[in-house]
Amino acid sequence: MNKSNKKEILVAAIKNGTVIDHIPTDKTFDVVNLLCLSQETSPVTIGFNYPSTKIGKKGIIKISDRFFSDAEISRLSVVAPNVVLSIIHDYEIVEKKTVVTPDELRGIVRCNNPKCITNNEPMATVFHVVDKAHGILHCHYCDKEQDIDKVELL
Repeated sequence: MNKSNKKEILVAAIKNGTVIDHIPTDKTFDVVNLLCLSQETSPVTIGFNYPSTKIGKKGIIKISDRFFSDAEISRLSVVAPNVVLSIIHDYEIVEKKTVVTPDELRGIVRCNNPKCITNNEPMATVFHVVDKAHGILHCHYCDKEQDIDKVELL
């Protein structure tokens, strides 16, 4: 077989689980921490700086025998919007979806206004995503705008 016909498998296949692909390289370990993958008992493969035609360089994470809830996916959208989740069963992709930031974030990020009621009373935060392209959030309670790249996750 000549070199031009060779295809290289950079990351091993998994039988069942989730693949998180097209992660911006600088966000790869943020995703690992966000999803608490260091505490996984199943195999986890983490790769970063892989070439990507979409984003230049990317990270990829494969988690065996793990599937994520909608709440976890919403949290993921704050750290790394537009990643692609592939659900794997018996080595085949059975579902593929792009993670998008929802229009509203409930109980996911902290308001950076120290006077906001959510920082002084036991209540969940609510943010409206007013500009997805630029990552602008608007606090439902105090009207303060925040940059999604500078928020603190709860």
